[in-house]
Amino acid sequence: MLIDSHAHLNFEAFNHDLDEVIGRVRQRPMKVINVGSQLSTSRRAVELAEQFDCLSAAVGIHPTHLAECRRDTQETAASDDSAVNDWERAFEQIIALAGQPQVVAIGETGLDYFQLVDNSVTVRARQREYFLRHLALAQAKQLPVIFHCRGQADNPLAAYDEMLDVLAQQSIRGVIHCFGADWPMAEKFLALGFYLGFTGIITFGKKTADLELVAKNTPLDRILIETDCPYLAPEPHRGQRNEPIYVELVARKIAELKNLPVSQVIEQTGNNALNLFNIAR
Repeated sequence: MLIDSHAHLNFEAFNHDLDEVIGRVRQRPMKVINVGSQLSTSRRAVELAEQFDCLSAAVGIHPTHLAECRRDTQETAASDDSAVNDWERAFEQIIALAGQPQVVAIGETGLDYFQLVDNSVTVRARQREYFLRHLALAQAKQLPVIFHCRGQADNPLAAYDEMLDVLAQQSIRGVIHCFGADWPMAEKFLALGFYLGFTGIITFGKKTADLELVAKNTPLDRILIETDCPYLAPEPHRGQRNEPIYVELVARKIAELKNLPVSQVIEQTGNNALNLFNIAR
């Protein structure tokens, strides 16, 4: 089964034609994991999963919403978490949402030092604190975690190293969403039992040679495919708004890299997602 393991149909980018986008999903045997980035989008993910049986939800607070962040007009009109700077209240409500039957994962959560307006030690410490809180919630609810990790432009791997230090002390399942590091780093996450998520970035050509090597070397039973829509549309749709049905193009690229039938990649990555998120076929 084709599964988009990380989408944001709960974002404003889909407000004007959401029914049509979900209609295209429902035309094929396909499922989508809608991932929360803050309280408002986590609530919306749950609401959509209640309405459509092809959708499931993940709830959490993206690390960049734990400080002042650049407003993303594709995401939501108002950042209800960072606007009031009351992350404690927001996280309490995330805990409540995590008990809903449509919620199959906690996240996205992690470390992001790339987009911060204020890249201070205090902000980094807050990201780490809430990362640990998300992990504790996942353990309490016996749910997997969707991890986000992005380092600074001049030191992209430092955030991955820091995340590894935390996860090496945990016993938890999950996926490193939109994996963006090199093969030696990938090996470390695989050794801890995590899945790696690949997006449309893998179709972008010569600049993604390192990522292609990671996908080629990663065992197929440890790969998830995702769109991260509305972002990162794969070729030939690059630069346009992404949507879940384009995840098949990610599967096709992985099949090309591994010299496997596309049908095998779709089936195995689908089974991987069903198993990780404990979703019925």
